[in-house]
Amino acid sequence: MEKNFNFWVCFRLCFISSVLVGFVSISEAQVNPAEARILLQLQKYLEYPDSLKSWQQWTDFCFLQPSPSVTVVCSNGHITELTVIGNRTSPSHSLIPLKSGKFAVSDQTLSQKFSLDSLFTVITKLTSLKKLSLVSLGIWGSLPSKINRFHTLEVLNMSSNFVYGEIPPQISSMKSLQSIILADNLLDGNIPDLSTLQSLQELDLSNNQLGPDFPSLGSNVVSIILRNNTLRSQIPSQIKSFNQLQRFDASSNNLIGPIPPSVLSLPALWYLNLAENQLTGELPKSTTCGKRLWFVDISRNLLVGQLPSCVSSEAGKYRKVLSVWNCLSGSRFQHPAKFCQRQALAVIPPPKKSSSGRLQDDEKNTGIKFGLIFGIIGGTILFAGTVVSLMWLICKRKSRDVEYLHKYDKSVGGKLANRPSPIVDAKYGPKSMRMPALGLPSFQSFTLQELEEATNNFDRVNLVAEGSQGQLYRGLLQSGTAILVRCVKVKEKLSSKTLNQQLEVIAQLRHQNLVCVLGHCVITYKDRHQGSTIFVVFEHVTNGSLREHLTDWRRKDRLKWPQRMTISMGVAKGVHFLHTGMVPGVFGNELSIKNILLDESLTPKVSNYRIPLPFKVEVPNGQNAAISIHPDKDDIYKVGVILLELLTGRQITSESQVDELKQELERSLAESASALQRAVDLSMKGTYAYQSIKTAVELAVNCLCSDPIRRPPMEDVVWHLQYSIQAQQTWTSSGNLALNSGNLGLNK
Repeated sequence: MEKNFNFWVCFRLCFISSVLVGFVSISEAQVNPAEARILLQLQKYLEYPDSLKSWQQWTDFCFLQPSPSVTVVCSNGHITELTVIGNRTSPSHSLIPLKSGKFAVSDQTLSQKFSLDSLFTVITKLTSLKKLSLVSLGIWGSLPSKINRFHTLEVLNMSSNFVYGEIPPQISSMKSLQSIILADNLLDGNIPDLSTLQSLQELDLSNNQLGPDFPSLGSNVVSIILRNNTLRSQIPSQIKSFNQLQRFDASSNNLIGPIPPSVLSLPALWYLNLAENQLTGELPKSTTCGKRLWFVDISRNLLVGQLPSCVSSEAGKYRKVLSVWNCLSGSRFQHPAKFCQRQALAVIPPPKKSSSGRLQDDEKNTGIKFGLIFGIIGGTILFAGTVVSLMWLICKRKSRDVEYLHKYDKSVGGKLANRPSPIVDAKYGPKSMRMPALGLPSFQSFTLQELEEATNNFDRVNLVAEGSQGQLYRGLLQSGTAILVRCVKVKEKLSSKTLNQQLEVIAQLRHQNLVCVLGHCVITYKDRHQGSTIFVVFEHVTNGSLREHLTDWRRKDRLKWPQRMTISMGVAKGVHFLHTGMVPGVFGNELSIKNILLDESLTPKVSNYRIPLPFKVEVPNGQNAAISIHPDKDDIYKVGVILLELLTGRQITSESQVDELKQELERSLAESASALQRAVDLSMKGTYAYQSIKTAVELAVNCLCSDPIRRPPMEDVVWHLQYSIQAQQTWTSSGNLALNSGNLGLNK
């Protein structure tokens, strides 16, 4: 009896202990009730935006599935990350004026009763908050000084709102801040001293009215974006100590003085944009560039002299450099040297303050008069020079056309140059061709002279690639637009009718998910055996390829499953357009993850697709070029490889890798949901619905089928991707747990 009694006592104690542990674990997993009430108050203050309409009193905020518009992250029952992204227009797209210091509300802002101070009073009570993002919500008002109550905040993002006034100096005391993003607001005045924020790595204050002083920053900053403000000072020499700086954009301001040569040689810098300022002087010829520097834009300033070799035209092999509309010698599209001299004299530095704090009126008035006189004189001379230049260009163009007439038969090229932009008959074009508002630049005919000037007479330095589709050159139009020019030699002289038909097809290669064709130029030689040369002009997408984004850990962090789904759909739509958007379709394209380019908004654009022209290609060793029996199915296979890399996050370099990864996905599909979770990219964990990821995996496996006949058509690829997106959206809106919460079966 005593033994039985002891047994039951121990059993009950163990049971009670397990229950208590269970209660503790549950309570730790749930958000603190006080913080839950704060989130509901936030919903009310933000006037119930669409992204928060599903929030209710019984909502378990710690288990909200992350979505592109709302993210809540908890730790030990406290909220550490809060992201809310709305759909309201930002100031750069809506002119909302300030009237006598009082903000004028509109339908794109929160109502008159909104108070930013009250919002901060509530939200600063989230004492463990590390990341706060309130974007495109129509928030208006001045940032309150109580912002420094965020003692633990590391990321502050209030971009694309209507916040006005000065940035409060109290922000300098927020020692934990790593990222400040207040872009696209109506902020003005000088930026506070941020040099005390030694943890600060990212500063984005673009599209405001901040100035005139350049901000004081700590040396650990990685990204500085001050584009489109009213900065009117010199770039500080202290920037030479910013050894971790990777991206520096201070374009579209009024910066004055010389460019510190040390900026170009910063070891980590890869992107530098100082365009559209009033920078003066000459860069020393001894200036060196950092090895990682890839993009430099110093155009539309008042620079003189000759560029150092590391940013001259000779550097085109290593980096992209834009330097138009300065007064540089040895460079194209420049003003005369006297223009920059006169304009530099008219640039008036910010007025200095005397010891009493008053402006030195005499110096101010003298400077204004001096600048005004030179401005009037300079404007008059510039106008006269422009008229003379136009007359000279017209004469030169006429003489050059006469010269070309002796070399080329212009019967076809002339007709094309005078034709309006091609129009597709809405009765016969597919639906994707009948969409007029794609936001694409207009199609046009270029002259050979324009393309020669853009590519520096097709200099080998500007040669990007050479292959079966001819030579591809980079170039820069007089407007400053970056382009790519493909030189295609056709097999033989074509009739005007045939050539017109070929060019009609090229003119239709315009879709939001293709690297867009901007226009063409045709040269037809008199010698029948020489055939013709067609120059096809493309837009130049410079934000990098999909492979670069997947292999760079900073960029990859932005590519969670919802973003990868959107990219997959964009690629599929682009390829589907090539197959069905014209007759005949364009098949057998060079589709690979390195040929998928992403613009600034991560919209995918298929590049290096086949140009439907009869190429004049010499095949080596007298061999015949292989012709595929199923070119459309070959494209499907390549789309499958792209899907495979997006799903697994692994870089594929061989066919054997494709087979191995395909078999791994097939096994995971046959085993369990947890096996599938282990097979896909771990960096996407917790951001996808099981049904969504499963559909995409099944589609990739089918696209990679060894039998071309069994591969799905592009219509089916688009349909299944759309189904995957809908499954993800349904799952996200229903508030299911993430896959890594252990309830995988709930999402099937």
